[in-house]
Amino acid sequence: MARALHVLKGGDVALALTTIERQLAAGDRVSVALLRGAAAPALPPNVGVHRVPEEWSYERLLEAVFEADHVTTW
Repeated sequence: MARALHVLKGGDVALALTTIERQLAAGDRVSVALLRGAAAPALPPNVGVHRVPEEWSYERLLEAVFEADHVTTW
């Protein structure tokens, strides 16, 4: 089971949502980091969502990048 981190900065998230759904179907653990100003899309309930810097500091985001097997920015 891989760990995936998606960093969303705003804009169209349709491709991100498709990718997240495929990763979940494959059994991956998925987290989403929302950068300042990014709206939270409708995500499956088993996706961890964290606002940066309100919930996660930038230091915590950096740690999450190194903990993840896959990091994608959108």
